[in-house]
Amino acid sequence: MIIVALLALLVVIVSWRRSVYLRAARANLRQRPLNDDGIVIGAEGFVLERANAPAVLLLHGAGDTPQTLRYLADALHARGFHVSAPLLPGHGRTVRDFARLRADDLTTASRAHYDDLRRSHSWLGVIGVSMGGALAVQIAAADQDLPALGLVAPYLAMPAAIERAARFAWLWGPFVPVLRSADGLSVLDPVERDRSLAYGAFTPAALRALRTTMRRAVAALPRVVAPTLMIQSREDNRIRVADAERAFALLGAREKRLQWIAGAAHVITVDYGRDVVIASLTSWMESRAFSR
Repeated sequence: MIIVALLALLVVIVSWRRSVYLRAARANLRQRPLNDDGIVIGAEGFVLERANAPAVLLLHGAGDTPQTLRYLADALHARGFHVSAPLLPGHGRTVRDFARLRADDLTTASRAHYDDLRRSHSWLGVIGVSMGGALAVQIAAADQDLPALGLVAPYLAMPAAIERAARFAWLWGPFVPVLRSADGLSVLDPVERDRSLAYGAFTPAALRALRTTMRRAVAALPRVVAPTLMIQSREDNRIRVADAERAFALLGAREKRLQWIAGAAHVITVDYGRDVVIASLTSWMESRAFSR
């Protein structure tokens, strides 16, 4: 009888999880229709071509899409760069895709995009936002010849409560398949917030992947030697000032700069003050790509 009861409970849990995913997927599709490739329209990765030019790889954040990088990409392209902003695995699709995400998927994909650009461009810099910053750190640590790195509100620390939740996601995940964010708004500008194509929630697998990606990046920080510009908002809803300063101190680069802005939340490439962020990043890349 106990075995029968446990099996019945398992069936109930699996059925409930499936219904939650289906409801979330239907809601997602109503708000964000998919193209023929199963990608949310507007969330696609993009390339701004410029032949025989230095290149910059842009990496977006967790749960987000390359849409948050468009202003930055346009500015870099206007200043003479070839720009690539890929859509990372599990992102910009459906909640079910997000539920299958693994840290290794993110690392492999970001490295593959980097290697492709290295083969076709003699100069290549990397800029990462939030989780994309953690992925960029791993790339920089593995390639000591990287000429320039930009870290935009890099996710290099996780609040203790969230880290515990990520560590034990295997335990609570079967009962809570989708978790809403509870740490405030990541974009304060209401116009840009309405334009966002982010999931607005996390799955247990995605939370585990974010934690693993963050921890790998923190371990890699001392091995980064590329000239690094790190930009952070003092009102960031996800990264505390002390955590940002601690991560910056761990950076092994001799040439590094921490720039603070105010009045924005976490996704500072689209939030208030983005013009300052974008100008600083383009200047940082320009000074290293065109000064030879």
